[in-house]
Amino acid sequence: MLDVTVIEDPSAAAVSLDPMRARLLAELAAGPASAAMLAGRVGLPRQKVNYHLKALERHGLVELAGERRKGNVTERLMRATAASYVISPLALAAVQPDPDRFRDQLSARWLLAVAARLVRDVGTLITGAARARKRLATYALDGEVRFASAADRAAFVEELTRGVSALIAKYHDEHAEGGREHRVVVALHPTVRPRIPAAPDTTPASTSTPAPTPTPAPAPAPEHA
Repeated sequence: MLDVTVIEDPSAAAVSLDPMRARLLAELAAGPASAAMLAGRVGLPRQKVNYHLKALERHGLVELAGERRKGNVTERLMRATAASYVISPLALAAVQPDPDRFRDQLSARWLLAVAARLVRDVGTLITGAARARKRLATYALDGEVRFASAADRAAFVEELTRGVSALIAKYHDEHAEGGREHRVVVALHPTVRPRIPAAPDTTPASTSTPAPTPTPAPAPAPEHA
């Protein structure tokens, strides 16, 4: 099983986005199971689970892990082909983001377009490397930085830009015979913290304290001429 795989085919993307099929993928990522085993977990008849599994199998999202005899029936044990899936912009090729349409380094939407291109390109490279049975040479750096002020953040961006630009200029050789171009992507954005669900209110309705009755304001004193 792969750690992550990229879905490029529009039909496969549509199949994976079905809520029940996504649930089945999650179950099969945890370990092989038969349609009968999954039926009890997801609350569907075995025949309906089989229907969903066949759709997932046709698009290479699940595969046969083995078979076992159970009485007079041979059960097919299925497993997910990856622990997680990413849908490539190629699945929406006609409307996929294009970072070359505009370049605004301070635009969050341009950053999103760059990230989408990264998913598309790396997914394509992974597919090609797998077919050629070759390793893919990549590198990624992930970290967090806490800025004391907006001014520090701006200074960081300026220094980062100068440093990376100098490094690219140092090693870029336009005329290198047999050289291969590589794309460098550096991004900076606020960290997204996971949402913590609110604790359910377990106070019984019968013991809730009634809202206090508002006390009417005293009538104003009569005015004297």
